Amino acid sequence: MKKEVENEMEDELRPEYDFSQIQKGVRGKYVERYRTGTNLVLLDPDIAQAFPNDDAVNDALRLLIQIAQRQQSQTAVQRKE
Repeated sequence: MKKEVENEMEDELRPEYDFSQIQKGVRGKYVERYRTGTNLVLLDPDIAQAFPNDDAVNDALRLLIQIAQRQQSQTAVQRKE
């Protein structure tokens, strides 16, 4: 019974698939490149609707950073007085 299954599997492969010429792959070959150059964030659907592309998200975050920095500097000045 097992031989029949093996023969069926061999029959399903196309002749152009020559696995004897395939070399072993390298696991994790690009993992460092991926880690250093990628920072993916999943946005909730309602937030994603507000931003048409990644530039819009980046611009909004930069503006938020500027506002937070101004707020921190104003708070620091008020504490000194």
